Amino acid sequence: MEMFSLKGKVALVTGAAHGIGLEMTCALAGAGAKVAFNARTAESVEKGMAAYKAAGVDAEGYVCDVTDQAQVEGMVAAIEKELGAVDIPVNNAGIIKRIPMLEMEVSAFKEVIDIDLIGPFIMARAVLPGMVKKGAGKIINICSMMSELGRETVAAYAAAKGGLKMLTKNIASEFGEHNIQCNGIGPGYIATSQTAPLRQKQPDGSPHPFDSFILAKTPAGGAAPKTWRARPSFWRPEPLTL
Repeated sequence: MEMFSLKGKVALVTGAAHGIGLEMTCALAGAGAKVAFNARTAESVEKGMAAYKAAGVDAEGYVCDVTDQAQVEGMVAAIEKELGAVDIPVNNAGIIKRIPMLEMEVSAFKEVIDIDLIGPFIMARAVLPGMVKKGAGKIINICSMMSELGRETVAAYAAAKGGLKMLTKNIASEFGEHNIQCNGIGPGYIATSQTAPLRQKQPDGSPHPFDSFILAKTPAGGAAPKTWRARPSFWRPEPLTL
């Protein structure tokens, strides 16, 4: 596992007070990185800090809105002072608004674009100068299946994630000569607060049609034992319970 060690590296995961952001931060810490995360409110940061403490992870939390350039640059500067220059920024912060396109206000569309696409641009812009100076860096963008597909009610989200895919490619192309890599990850549908509406029961007690569709495409049909642990073994060295 020494090949995958992140000892001496600093990772920043945005929007990581809960959900997959929290799990990724824990995994990065488990691989040896010093980790930081942000959330938009002090209350969310406090809840995140409690979750990390319970998981045995030493994480630094920051109140920061990823759509605010001044706040992002201030956070990056604070992390550099307290932990070191950011080596691995993970653009995870995001929102989704499931609204039919003809019913969606322009302001709602812009809000999704601001957080899901412009936020990663601002973050990358804040950390890239330091990476260029150091001659190394890894930027990870959390894209989506909606980077490739379209579906009803998610016009803004699909537009943002499609744009994030191309931003990822552009960063990789523009900064590759500086030994900086940029990759996008499409996690698929995971049981988080963001996908909760798709897992709600219908008035007649039946599963949500989209939830049934996803489970039908899953080999185990969503029937994995509840004791299964998804974290990588280097984070939790004891054998997984299956």
